[in-house]
Formats: sequence, C-alpha cells, structure tokens
Amino acid sequence: MPVVSAAETEKRLAAEAAAELVESGMTVGLGTGSTVAHLLPAIARRGLEGIRCVATSVATEDQARELGIPVEEFNSLIRLEIAIDGTDEVTPDGWLIKGGGGAHLREKIVAAATERFVVIADSSKPVEALRGPVPLELFGFGAASTLERLGPDVELRDVPRSPDGGVIADYRGPGLDDPAALAARLGADPGVAAHGLFPPAMVSAVFVARGEAVEKRVLSD
Repeated sequence: MPVVSAAETEKRLAAEAAAELVESGMTVGLGTGSTVAHLLPAIARRGLEGIRCVATSVATEDQARELGIPVEEFNSLIRLEIAIDGTDEVTPDGWLIKGGGGAHLREKIVAAATERFVVIADSSKPVEALRGPVPLELFGFGAASTLERLGPDVELRDVPRSPDGGVIADYRGPGLDDPAALAARLGADPGVAAHGLFPPAMVSAVFVARGEAVEKRVLSD
C-alpha cells in the first residue's frame, strides 16, 4: 500500500468538506491544483444531478470528465452559484496568493463570477503575512516590453504558456506587506493579464484541514 502523506490527507479532508456544499442543479466553478484533485472525486461520489460545471484548467477539465462530472465552456453561463479552489497562501484576514499552477487568470475570472468562492487548503497554506512569490500571467503580445517595465523583480517561469496564450512569470519583489497597493500596481500595467493576489472581498469561506479536523472560516456571505 502506498504511504499517504499528512499533507495529502489534509487536502482530501478539506476537499471532502467543501464538496458537501455542492448540491444538485448548481452551477459550479472547479479550480486547479493538488487539493482540487481531491475535490473532484468527492463531488463525483455524491451522485449529484443536473450540475453544470466550468473548469479553470485543462487538467481539471480532463479529470472531471473522467469522473463523469459534466464540464462546459464558460460562455453560456453568466453567474456561478459556487466555486471551489485551492490556494498557495492565505492570511488571517483572507488575502490569498494563487497561481502556482499558472491558472490564476481563469481562477480569478471564475472567482469574480461566483456567488460563493470557497477556498480549500491543508495546514501549510495559512500564513501570518504573505511571502510570495506572486504569480503573473502576461499577455504574449509585447511580453518583452512588459517585462522591461515591470523590472528585475519579475522572472519568467520555465513553463508552457497558459491555455489563453499567456506568459507565466513570478513577482519576487517588495510590497507584500501592503497587498492591496501591490495588487493595484501590478494590475495597472496593461501587459499584465492577471496577478495572483486575491483580496478578502472575493472570498466567501476558507476550509483548512489540520490533522483530522477541518476548520471553516466564513469571510462573507
């Protein structure tokens, strides 16, 4: 039998707790990453009917369909009732850093379109203050010029382009002590399609598994 790490067990427990929020007939946003990989089978096991799902990455879409979860293009749906996703970091007041997997543009679009954005995490993800790096997705058009403007604190990541053709990079500079100001500065450059800073106002609840227990923190209704 393969040995399952404590972190993987926590990811599964947080994902299973959040999966209970999904009900038949709902419109659902499915996030990306190793914690969401536990969410999808948890949703599939519930045998829900009539759910309509959108996925934030090709990997999530493929896994969902293999499990029999219906996934459609995010074109006909205007609003989602719930979206569930993981995070790289989460502070006590609800600031997130997301995008370790390079899907933060689609993740942010889905988070902005949902009534409830629920974050799931293992016990390594809560932090007292954001540490970074902050993932960036840059438009492919003029990417060299964008990088020049952003300066030496931004490094390209050696990964394929995003499904939308974006160039993935990471911001490793100062400013994380004031994430709102940093988010505004990064978002102001026209070459930045999305950054990985998600404000607390976007987050409805955070499920964090610690050992065998799952803590649920509600940030907004």
